Amino acid sequence: MDVTVGTFNLNNLFSRFNFRAEVEAILPNEQDGQLTSTYVFEDPEKVRIRTYKGKLVKGISHEEQVTLARRIVGMDLDVLAVQEVEDIDTLRFFVARHLGESYKHLSLIEGNDPRLIDLAVLSKFPVGAVTSWQHAVHPEEPGDRVFSRDLLEVDILDPRDPDRPLLTVFNNHLKSQFVEHTMDPLVGKIRADRRRTLQAQTVARIVAARTRPDGRFIVLGDMNDTPESPTLAPLAAPSAQLTLKEALACPEETREPKPDDPPPPASGSWTHRFKESGKPAQYELFDQIWLSPSLQSRFKSAHIDRRTKHAGDGSDHDPAWVVLDF
Repeated sequence: MDVTVGTFNLNNLFSRFNFRAEVEAILPNEQDGQLTSTYVFEDPEKVRIRTYKGKLVKGISHEEQVTLARRIVGMDLDVLAVQEVEDIDTLRFFVARHLGESYKHLSLIEGNDPRLIDLAVLSKFPVGAVTSWQHAVHPEEPGDRVFSRDLLEVDILDPRDPDRPLLTVFNNHLKSQFVEHTMDPLVGKIRADRRRTLQAQTVARIVAARTRPDGRFIVLGDMNDTPESPTLAPLAAPSAQLTLKEALACPEETREPKPDDPPPPASGSWTHRFKESGKPAQYELFDQIWLSPSLQSRFKSAHIDRRTKHAGDGSDHDPAWVVLDF
């Protein structure tokens, strides 16, 4: 049995509304069904505007959501780990509206991000235990939660025998490369890199404690850095405790990438493109899939759904997945 598992940053998948309010009574409509009443929300105790750093939170457009859904449907994965989803209701609405009956098992737990972006897992297979590690701390900073968002652990059950676990997915969204314009760029980078390093160390510690050496598990998600970066060494270095294998070194691409100067890596091993004004584009493998030793022998192929526009199709990340033989 082939099993497909992937990761996709959905780029601010928020709900349709930018506020929550308390409505004490629904006013009647006209006989033709038209709404002619006006609702005014003036009591600050009954209204919450969805903002981040004083600005209204805005999600991607309906057209971009349709594009995201088209890419997800095209991949047709058994298990998909996603990042940047507002909440479980938003995910349910998106799946029901755009994906139909494809994914009956959805897992999302509210995390730490003040921008309201959370981690989730969509699965066609039955799901067992779901664990959030959002409260985890690092020994060097025991007073603060280490994860900017969360580490979401989800047990995927075998559809042939739902009482038997198939594999465990550890979904990540590590600290971004973004530095506030009010901060010195060098200082900001040092702080972001340190936070990402502490997060990677914590992921490695938790996964090692939660799994057996012969366990079947996948560490994946938006790592916001490249596999060879020092910040990800706790996961990626050959001497790392978990001895994981990065599955996207030479992926198959769904289509040829758009021409660019400089051109993207010939290996196809990239999921994120960053173009600063006046500088050449950078292509990096931010979205990664790491296989446990016992899954490495089951690995058949790796794939990336290549964008049709430089800015991305619905997201500035390209989704990636692996095919495993069970």
